[in-house]
Amino acid sequence: QHVVLYPMVSKSLRNIAAGKDPLEGQRHCCGIAQLHEHHSLGYADLDELQKNPQPLIFDIEVLKVEEPGSYQQDPWAMTDEEKLQAVPLIHKEGNELYRQGKVPEAASKYYDAIACLKNLQMKEQPGSPDWIELDQKITPLLLNYCQCKLQCQEYYEVLDHCSSILNKYEDNVKAYFKRGKAHAAVWNVAEAQADFAKVLALDPSLRPVVAKELRSLEARLREKDKEDKVRFKGIFSQ
Repeated sequence: QHVVLYPMVSKSLRNIAAGKDPLEGQRHCCGIAQLHEHHSLGYADLDELQKNPQPLIFDIEVLKVEEPGSYQQDPWAMTDEEKLQAVPLIHKEGNELYRQGKVPEAASKYYDAIACLKNLQMKEQPGSPDWIELDQKITPLLLNYCQCKLQCQEYYEVLDHCSSILNKYEDNVKAYFKRGKAHAAVWNVAEAQADFAKVLALDPSLRPVVAKELRSLEARLREKDKEDKVRFKGIFSQ
């Protein structure tokens, strides 16, 4: 009787381990209604336990011991107010890690801050003032995250995120610039040139920076052309 709701708890824990929302697929109702609502939890062992509750033995392993005051809650475990308070702190931690050259760690911090705000945004009506306010807080964090992903050479993720920003904010110079760099990195030459042209149209003061990126792209294209000629020459000479 004390563990009758364990299948639901276990599903949430498995969602957390997979990086998903722990309440994915659930609705606000009492525990018994949840049991009737979910004919399958997606796991055969949990389905069986839900149909036939039985005494359970929990085997708990201590992974680490943290000093008092050093523990930071995961975003999914925070209240809405705690999420809002945590975002500036997590953002600051991400900036500091980036300055230290710890780029993957910084990306993880930005991701956590974004997750906090996205969770809050899901509770608002899309397009409402509160939704827009949260989205405007998400955008700079997402751009920081994209900068980290550029340095980690995860270009297609940058393309996706920058495009999602530009679908909402057509004048975001940073999004065009980062997307242009990502396009250049994956040899989408025309798309890169178009994005860099848009950067210049929106902010002419960035002409030296854009010119440097275009020169780099042209140099890479010339080098690639030389390599292709050598490669194809070898093929046709056989």
